[in-house]
Amino acid sequence: MHLKSKFEQGEFAILAEIEPPKGVEISTMVTNTMRVKGMVDAFLVPEMSNAVMRMSSLGGAMILHGKGMETVTQFNCRDRNRIALQADLLAAYGCGITNVMAVAGEDPSFGDHHQARSVYDIDLLELLQAIKGLQQGKDMAGIELSGSPDFLVGSTVDAGAKGKSPELVLEEMNKKIEAGAQFFITPPLFDLSAIELFFKRVDIDKVKIIPTVLLLKSLGMARYIMRNVDHVYIPDSLIKRIQKSPEKVRECIQITSEMVTTLKQEGFSGVLLATIGWEHKLPEILEKI
Repeated sequence: MHLKSKFEQGEFAILAEIEPPKGVEISTMVTNTMRVKGMVDAFLVPEMSNAVMRMSSLGGAMILHGKGMETVTQFNCRDRNRIALQADLLAAYGCGITNVMAVAGEDPSFGDHHQARSVYDIDLLELLQAIKGLQQGKDMAGIELSGSPDFLVGSTVDAGAKGKSPELVLEEMNKKIEAGAQFFITPPLFDLSAIELFFKRVDIDKVKIIPTVLLLKSLGMARYIMRNVDHVYIPDSLIKRIQKSPEKVRECIQITSEMVTTLKQEGFSGVLLATIGWEHKLPEILEKI
């Protein structure tokens, strides 16, 4: 069943993030996705996350699409101007890719090409509006298209971000809905209490919220995120649970699986599994759900 149909029918969708390679060796990416084909509804291909140069999201998605897998392609404001963004959106649809996600993109200072210049010709809302315009048959210059795309459009929502009121997060999300966003992916979530105030203000039967469930790789990673990443909350009890476990990787996999089950029971539209290079662990996570 296509991702769009799952959302429309109110079924729980499982997305998995799959990083394209930093190079042209695609065998690992393809192998990891083929192992969970049928268990994952769609593979989200990031567009050079953390501003690290690698194969583009569109390129990675086209490869997986050619292997019979449904994908979500990211488009960000950082790397292209409005002409290039619209051109690649049309190319994606022409190649059979119908799920897209609009993101701002991290500043190049976070990545591995510090001399790169950000583009940001348009902002995130304008990108969503541009996608909406293409679907209505016109480009950003108001010129009619020869055939228009029909995308399932996603974006981000800063649910649980520190220093940001739930009212402001909701206001920003509503602006994105008005601009055409149909589903939203949250930052990594380890405790429902982190988004409780936001959660109370959103009707998740009407708004498709997809929490990110991040696989922790170690106790050190969990501690680092807890201390240094403002938009992600990890409770002390989870740190202690990993610390006490004699098999910490297995415990982290169990925690990930339990979080997916909890979110399904809470009525969310789905989850995004993020393994950050440990895509080979996806089968073990999914088998436990």
